[in-house]
Amino acid sequence: MTKYIRRAAALCAVLLLGLLVNATRVQVFQARAYDDNPANRRPTIARYGQPRGDILVGGRPVTGSKDSGEQLRYERTYTDGPLYAPVTGFASQVYGTAFLENSEDDTLSGTDPLLSPFPLWNDATRARNPGGKVVTTLNPAAQRAAYKGLGSRRGAVAAIEPATGRILALVSTPSYDPGELSGTGTAVAHAWKRLNGAVDKPMLNRAIRVTYPPGSTFKVVTAAAALEAGVVTDVDTSTTSPDPYRLPGSTTRLTNEADGCENASLRYAFEWSCNTVFAKLGVDVGLRDMTRTAADFGFNDRGLRIPFSVAPSNFDTALDKAQLALSSIGQFNTRATPLQMAMISSAVADGGYVTSPYLVEKTTTRGGRTVQATSPRTLHQAMNPVTAARMRELMTDVVTEGTGTNAAIPGATVGGKTGTAQHGIDNHGLPYAWFISWAQADGAMEPAVAVAVVVEDAAADRGDISGGGDAAPIAKAVMKAVLGF
Repeated sequence: MTKYIRRAAALCAVLLLGLLVNATRVQVFQARAYDDNPANRRPTIARYGQPRGDILVGGRPVTGSKDSGEQLRYERTYTDGPLYAPVTGFASQVYGTAFLENSEDDTLSGTDPLLSPFPLWNDATRARNPGGKVVTTLNPAAQRAAYKGLGSRRGAVAAIEPATGRILALVSTPSYDPGELSGTGTAVAHAWKRLNGAVDKPMLNRAIRVTYPPGSTFKVVTAAAALEAGVVTDVDTSTTSPDPYRLPGSTTRLTNEADGCENASLRYAFEWSCNTVFAKLGVDVGLRDMTRTAADFGFNDRGLRIPFSVAPSNFDTALDKAQLALSSIGQFNTRATPLQMAMISSAVADGGYVTSPYLVEKTTTRGGRTVQATSPRTLHQAMNPVTAARMRELMTDVVTEGTGTNAAIPGATVGGKTGTAQHGIDNHGLPYAWFISWAQADGAMEPAVAVAVVVEDAAADRGDISGGGDAAPIAKAVMKAVLGF
């Protein structure tokens, strides 16, 4: 009898060992596969089983969570949703996440291991941390000024702190309330269908995901390239530019809206935006140096993230001379996001350096302990400091004497460049109005802000008037908000 008891005990021990091995296999080695299985609802239920962390602007949360009492318990809420939608994006139980809600999801949902009090703590306990906080770089006054300035018009604004790259404002209009996409009811599905089917595309982030022909604002790049290449050595000397200018290898003649452009100096041509001068300068500089300067300013960069991705701005690298002439005045295939144009203005303000723009200052635990912080980083040197100083002079002249007088701010030095970009079939579409600028308070050590504004449905249709009339006042309001005027 004892022998059989021993055998039974040994068999039980083997079976117990087999159970332990199998449990280890399932709970340790195959845990990730089970967690990621679409049929497993537990991670989703756990994800929405606690409040989501907040996104902060100016030290205050612009997001929240409410208890729905449903299986997916906590739904996302938004304060001033349309104002901050191009930054926050949405967090939907049905349609996923976008923008900061997506790129910072690990922090906000509490799954980032760095939120744990001890290394590997969550792996051992299978616990979930409370959602962390995302502290943005936005200036709430500048964000509101940009949103109010655009009003009901389609357009976008991007504002950057030149010395650091901190994004102070990022606005796209028309906008939408991301709170409409929170929850699982039929209203969410109806809102999704309505927003995606809207003609004016309110969910499209025009500040970073749409590239526009930059028009005359691109002349900042062309002027910098001409100075860097030595094609222009004195901004007050004649450029020997005809008016009209025949595009090389074609019979097409380029003209100007302004008077006095024939043989104009670079200073005069920049102040009054002479197309003929800058088209010829682009050809004189040559394709190699033009493409290199454009790239140094940030064009054709497919890896820019802020932390979510930004559509690459385009300057063609294979052009004939006629195409190069048009590209040098911001037409043909030249395309830029408003953020890219703000980076150009920022580079002029910051001595020629292009600083990587960023939107997240830091991430923290719910209690406020810093998890990660962003440090300023230089992407390129677009021009030497001497050239940058000359460009600051030229941009200042535009505001004091040229087409950008609507951006002048008493008590500050403001530099700017207007632009009106033609588009549509045979350029018959209503022009896009552009204005890029920077501002430095009197007595301050460095410029405080660089801005780019584009208005899609500008009221004016001639020359740079719409850029100076429609876009410049918006930029002025944003700059004043940052300066505290």
